[in-house]
Order: sequence, then C-alpha cells, then structure tokens
Amino acid sequence: MKLKNIFFISCFGILIVACTKEKSLQEYMTDSWQTTYLKIEMPTYEKSDSLEVYEDKFDNNPELIAQSKYNADGTFNAWFINNKNERISDSDGKWSVENDSLFVEFFYDGRNMKVSYHITKTNEGFIGKSIFDWDNDGNFDDFLTMKTKRIKTD
Repeated sequence: MKLKNIFFISCFGILIVACTKEKSLQEYMTDSWQTTYLKIEMPTYEKSDSLEVYEDKFDNNPELIAQSKYNADGTFNAWFINNKNERISDSDGKWSVENDSLFVEFFYDGRNMKVSYHITKTNEGFIGKSIFDWDNDGNFDDFLTMKTKRIKTD
C-alpha cells in the first residue's frame, strides 16, 4: 500500500475513535458502586459554633462499607456490608440525573431524604459532592465529598 493510503486510513480510524460518544451520566450511573472515601464537614454541628468533620477512607477493616445499585428504571437500592461481610440496612429509593447532577430520594434513619450530588466521573467510579443537612440541625450547610468505585453485585 502506498504511504498516502496508510496515512488516510490511520486518520480516518483516529477520527472514528475520537467521535465515539461518551456515556451519558444516566447510563454511567446505571451500575453498582461502593464508597471508598467519605468526608462530611459540618460547620455548625447541631447548631453549635463548632466545626465537626467526619472522614473515612474505609481502610483497616472498617465497621461498615456503603454499597448501592442504580437500576435503569430510576430505582436504586443501598445497603451496608459489615465487618462480618453481611449485608445490612437495605434502603430503596428513586434516582434521576440532570446535566452533571444526581438526585436521590429515599427513606433512611427515620427521615425522608432528598439529596443532590454534583458528579464527576473517574476511572474507578465517580466523585459526588453535596451540600445538605447531614447533622439534621435544620441548616443545609454541611458539605459532603464521596468517592466510589464500580463493583460487581448479584
């Protein structure tokens, strides 16, 4: 083959690969996930003037690990795996996406939760960031950062 033809075929191949459509956030989220890092900063913890920070890297045999599965029909299931490898505290809910945001609704720990996360896709999973009332003091001033990885579930 002539060098000119090889060059043309190579450029055409690169163009095809470059035009491959990236998964939408809806398609990307339809999978199973495990939380690998969690940090919650609560600047007015329980209406005090004290900053409370909860941070967990989930290493060194953590007591609980959060996992979830997002279904294509807009439902999801979340649960914890305890240090005996038992699945506990299942919670069902609904989810949707808009642009780069994930919206979830579920009932947990005695209250209805409606939380939105800014989602950034990563090689392993995603990073979710949220401002919410995580300490249940009535102020939506708590900042959560969560990192996840994709997992296989049954």
